[in-house]
Amino acid sequence: MPIIVNLDVMMARRKISLNELSEKVDITPANLSILKTGKAKAIRFSTLESICKVLDCQPSDILEYQSEAK
Repeated sequence: MPIIVNLDVMMARRKISLNELSEKVDITPANLSILKTGKAKAIRFSTLESICKVLDCQPSDILEYQSEAK
């Protein structure tokens, strides 16, 4: 999949745990884990906005596009 999720990198930089972020963003730890591992099929803009607000970052810090080699 050409969209790479760098949520774990930003969480490590901000020294915040999955449970702490899930509480602040108001999303279940299970759903946040699915996003963190890159298994999510979609993300709501409101969720992305909340994550960016808590982590003090931009969406591009969390989501990255890489073209697939053919």
